[in-house]
Amino acid sequence: MAASPYSGRPQRAFWRGGVAGVGALDLSDLYRPRFALTPETPVFTAGSCFAQHVGVAMKRAGLRVIDAEPAPRGMPPDTARRFGYGTYSARTGNIYTVRQFRQLVEEMLGLFTPALPAWERDGRYRDALRPSVEPEGLANPEQVAEMRAHHLVALGRALQEAELCVFTLGLTEGWEHRETGTAYPTAPGTIAGAYDPDVFVFRSYGVADILEDFTALEAMLAELNPDLRWLLTVSPVPLAATASDDHVLTATMRSKAVLRVVCDMLRDRSDRIDYFPSYELVMSPAHPAGAFGPDLRSVRPEVVEGIMALFLGAHGMAPAPMGQHGDQVVDSMDDALCEDVLLDAFRP
Repeated sequence: MAASPYSGRPQRAFWRGGVAGVGALDLSDLYRPRFALTPETPVFTAGSCFAQHVGVAMKRAGLRVIDAEPAPRGMPPDTARRFGYGTYSARTGNIYTVRQFRQLVEEMLGLFTPALPAWERDGRYRDALRPSVEPEGLANPEQVAEMRAHHLVALGRALQEAELCVFTLGLTEGWEHRETGTAYPTAPGTIAGAYDPDVFVFRSYGVADILEDFTALEAMLAELNPDLRWLLTVSPVPLAATASDDHVLTATMRSKAVLRVVCDMLRDRSDRIDYFPSYELVMSPAHPAGAFGPDLRSVRPEVVEGIMALFLGAHGMAPAPMGQHGDQVVDSMDDALCEDVLLDAFRP
């Protein structure tokens, strides 16, 4: 056979043998870590709903996942989780977009003041920037402001301590305050607040928007913590609903494609940024029974376990059995405390 530039390429370079004929969760050569991770590495976790799976698996494996806002002493684990304790390294709630994360850090550093920070429903008030962390709401906006101030201090401690930030990018669609650009994790009127088109505007962030936001975010945190490195992932969870004019399927594909491109561009330009292909592992056609549950959004627990086993194995660590260390397995997107599942209530 004539010489070809593909001659001598490894098995991982060919679909047949690299994917076809190999179990989706047996692709041990898929991920080659850019830098080491040990049980002693302080890890900060944040991101969209899927990031909750990542954090649970890391804790079970004995990694040093930071918890800067632990639950009050004596609070039952189920209650603590419902109130957003222990879900991420700080009580951030879900951070679906890079714009949210950028503004959160700017607020922490005193560079940004969010508009309309407290949303009301039925006489109770929620933090508009993390509406799920107080499921019963608070008595007044002053309590919201007090708890948020405490949260920002804890967030700063966690980010200064961390050596690795594991951040899961989830969405490119979001809602902003029209005048100030304040980005919210959910649409007004979904959990609390009220939608007014003169006040709030829908945004669909593109590659350039997200690159600009992440560049600013990374620069701020590098000044705060020069030792911080990044491990990016993309959530495989489809959109529950879209506010664009596209079908939800095409809107989902656009969103994931944009985020995936951004991750590659960021990794290519900085040796302090790595990417873990959890998205590819979920979406691989090599799953014999599919990776999603009956709702076609929830990643099956055994798939999540396999993905995290591959990640830990690449770092020379073994996963712990499910349920060890008292952590619960997140079985569905409802269990994962995702605001976007509430959008189903508005479905015709």
